[in-house]
Amino acid sequence: MSGAVRAVVWIVEGTWEATVDAARALLPADADVVLLHVAGDAEAVVRGARRGLLGRHPHPPPGPDPVSTATEEEARELLAEARGRLGREATVVARRGRAEDEVLAELEGADLLVAARGGEPDHRGPKSIGHATRFVLDHADCAVLLVRA
Repeated sequence: MSGAVRAVVWIVEGTWEATVDAARALLPADADVVLLHVAGDAEAVVRGARRGLLGRHPHPPPGPDPVSTATEEEARELLAEARGRLGREATVVARRGRAEDEVLAELEGADLLVAARGGEPDHRGPKSIGHATRFVLDHADCAVLLVRA
């Protein structure tokens, strides 16, 4: 790969070091690198639990949602660690939602996705790749580098 390569590095808890290390070792120096983290919609789970416990239309608690605030802070810290480990300039992107949908949206115009295989390290076969990663592999319109964490 050479030239203006746009690479998206999918940052996931538990496997992000492997994806960053692969990007650092394999991407050309002039590559446009995006470090992407996708937080699940934890607030929806909390809202659903609150509805289940308090009825269909409970009043939300006053102030910022503590779950949202915590996940945003964790994403910022993880992306900062990933940028430091990468050792070069990179754009950091924090998204929220279904991981597979958010990764595919970020891949528009990308040349490469660097992702890590999720699942149990000793497990072989189709179950060795998680649902979201499998979906992205099947639908990505760019090259994919899948690394073993």
